[in-house]
Parts: sequence; C-alpha cells; structure tokens
Amino acid sequence: MSPVDRSEDPEPSERFPAGLLFVPVRSGPAGCTARFFRTPLGGRTAVGFTSAARLTATLGTDQACIRLSEPALRALAAPLGVTALTIDPQLCAPSADHTAATARERENSWRRWHPQHVGALRVTGAAAVVACLNLLIG
Repeated sequence: MSPVDRSEDPEPSERFPAGLLFVPVRSGPAGCTARFFRTPLGGRTAVGFTSAARLTATLGTDQACIRLSEPALRALAAPLGVTALTIDPQLCAPSADHTAATARERENSWRRWHPQHVGALRVTGAAAVVACLNLLIG
C-alpha cells in the first residue's frame, strides 16, 4: 500500500485545529450572534478567519467579530444543524441594499399592530360571531 500524499488533497480527511478564529457576528436583541453563511450549493456553514485583515478584506470594515476557537465555533453551530466550517473564504456576496430592506420592513409593518387596532379587530370578530348566531337561532 502506497502512502497517501495529503498535500494534494483539496479537502483533507483529518480535521486540524485552526487556532483562534475571527468569527463574524451581528448584534441582536439578546446580544451578539454568530453569522452563518451559505455555500455555493446552498448549505449552511459557519465561517472563521485566521486574521482580522482577512475578515476585513472579505466582509468589509464595518463587520464586527469575536475570537473563538474552532471547537467552540463547531459547538456553537451544531445545535442549529450547521456542521460545515469554512476557514478564510475568499469570496462573499455583496451585502443587501439597505433601501430594499427598509421597503420590506414597511411591507411587513402589519406584524407590529397598535393595541387599539387589535381591539377593533376583536370587536369586529365578536360582532360577526353574534350575527352568525342570530342567523342560526332565528
């Protein structure tokens, strides 16, 4: 049996520790949350960078990050079903247009109803139920 040359293997079968990684995060209502990305085939992946310069070159200067070890990042992603880990990705899609996000938020404004509007709907619904009962009872 000939020895296997792992220097030619594009995806080594053995995982090796990458050390401390710069992991992109976003702020949320509960604090910082790790950002997960999509592979070109659509699968979810956790992303880590070996240097802050590589993170900045790929995601821009406004991207916040935290330092995590590879096992910690894998443990953070595993409960969410994310098993892939990408180290130092070279390409990233451009960020979403903020004006489009604002327009989508305005379209979805029905999610944030005013309590008075909800009360009006309850009264209207109750009136409809009473009207149906009156038709049934006679």
